[in-house]
Amino acid sequence: MKENFDFLMPSVNFFGSGVIKKIGDRAKMLNMNKPLVVTDKTLESMDSGPVAQTLSSLEAANVPYVIYDGVEPNPKIRNIQEGKKVYLSNDCDSIITVGGGSSHDCGKGIGIILTNGDDITQLAGIETLENPLPPLMAVNTTAGTASELTRHCVITNEETKLKFVVVSWRNVPLVSFNDPMLMLDVPAGLTAATGMDTFVQAIEPYVSTNRNEITDGQCIQAIKLVEESLREAYANGHNIEARTKMVEAEMLGGMAFNNADLGYVHAMAHQLGGQYDAPHGVCCAMLLPVVEKYNIIAAPERFAQLAKIMGENTAGLSTREAADLSIKAMRQMCDDVNIPRSIKSIGAKPEDFELMAENALKDGNAFSNPRKGTKEDLVKLFQEAYDMK
Repeated sequence: MKENFDFLMPSVNFFGSGVIKKIGDRAKMLNMNKPLVVTDKTLESMDSGPVAQTLSSLEAANVPYVIYDGVEPNPKIRNIQEGKKVYLSNDCDSIITVGGGSSHDCGKGIGIILTNGDDITQLAGIETLENPLPPLMAVNTTAGTASELTRHCVITNEETKLKFVVVSWRNVPLVSFNDPMLMLDVPAGLTAATGMDTFVQAIEPYVSTNRNEITDGQCIQAIKLVEESLREAYANGHNIEARTKMVEAEMLGGMAFNNADLGYVHAMAHQLGGQYDAPHGVCCAMLLPVVEKYNIIAAPERFAQLAKIMGENTAGLSTREAADLSIKAMRQMCDDVNIPRSIKSIGAKPEDFELMAENALKDGNAFSNPRKGTKEDLVKLFQEAYDMK
């Protein structure tokens, strides 16, 4: 294993049809002599899928590799520990992740414990990493989390059922690849879940306390793209224009929250995902209208603008009336792509709400929420999401 990863390079984000063919050449440019390819068993088993295309590009560039295909949804500590063992036992020197957010987070987690200590739970928080990760590239297969280009690594502690975040610029992959052609066969349900994650990741930075004019522009364009394309991508996965726009939206949202951060939707969704092993995008979508309705009084003008961005007619309305229309538009998007309204659908239990609320307030995403709440406030929000019809 290489001992010195202490170099800094700007992140490069390749986007467009066919960019996956560049993987091998980029690996050589980064002196990846034996990367660990981190993915899941489903993607690894596809004859001509994203993993097969990645390996083909590596082979064409004469780059040897080792595969770790143990990634689970909501990747667990055991996954990153297993991946580390495979990395070390095969004398790997770098990491290439292939998949959606779970693969990217798992790959980041493996890199973190390779260079920053084996107990990743002690590194939860913001900018806790002292050492760079091994060289990392990410091949993305869903328009969702944007983990392929962000500083967030989300891991689940399977023992405590706590989903926690390690946020650091050291987590940003050196190169990411977003090829819309890899996403044409993503099932409708997964398209909806990941697409709603993109939607939330454009909305939360827009109302974040850390927003700025640059992130506002990224959020506005991302929201418009989701409004134009998510329903179409859900209804017809082979609509290349819709898939392409969703990738554009995902990348813009990721760039925005890399700088402006997120809020209570993500902080609370992490608790649902950790406690019930539920899909992250679905958790975010179910919480979105509930949490943002709570947030309106902290930034009514921002929510009134959101309504306009999402295509609502706000002419003649007061700021508060217009702001309320943004919640209606969020709910409509959830309904159109068949997201359940109640967190009962993922097995949520009211007796868990107090602990989840307490942990949500400690989540790294909570600190930039526009309205500062108490544990009791968040318990009420979980309960409202539970009672939703």
